[in-house]
Amino acid sequence: MLITKSHPESISLAVSFLLKEEAVILPTDTVYGFSGIVPAADRRIREIKGRCETKPFIRLVADPADIHLYSSMPIPEWLLKYWPGPLTVIVPLIPQAVDDTKTQTAAFRCPGDEWLRCVIRSCGYPLYSTSVNRSGTPILYSIDSIMKEFEHDVSLIVDDGDSIPGQLPSTIVDISQGAARIVRQGTLCLKEIEMI
Repeated sequence: MLITKSHPESISLAVSFLLKEEAVILPTDTVYGFSGIVPAADRRIREIKGRCETKPFIRLVADPADIHLYSSMPIPEWLLKYWPGPLTVIVPLIPQAVDDTKTQTAAFRCPGDEWLRCVIRSCGYPLYSTSVNRSGTPILYSIDSIMKEFEHDVSLIVDDGDSIPGQLPSTIVDISQGAARIVRQGTLCLKEIEMI
């Protein structure tokens, strides 16, 4: 099913599919992403992407403060200033937040798109997000190519027009061991001098 992001029922429709634990494709403030409820949609998204079982997905939260529901590690202020935005932070999970995927750390992002944050907030759960492509193939930027490749694999695609060709995904910083380390340099350009 396809619906435009501007449609008045796009949020409620996206939430309804997500709460049924189905996989959907949503626009973000970087690139389109496969999304689903954490941890219920993990297996389905992996089936669609063909991703190996060990590579984790980013988890989206609605508000910066939500990170404290899942990790007790303080996020440095110099990093928090980039939320909401295209920054992903890897943190250790508190014991009660360790889910079916059995991971002890997780990558969280508070996206800059208010529509998307409203979807997450309405679901009441963090959402997985991973770029729209088969594992090992380039990211898809046009809504036509996304529809052609994946319309039969997901329950819903929310159309916000084409992404900018070559648009990078979020920048990933790992602070799970204490010191900050850039894992992936993405849309947000962080200089090594900032990593203190």
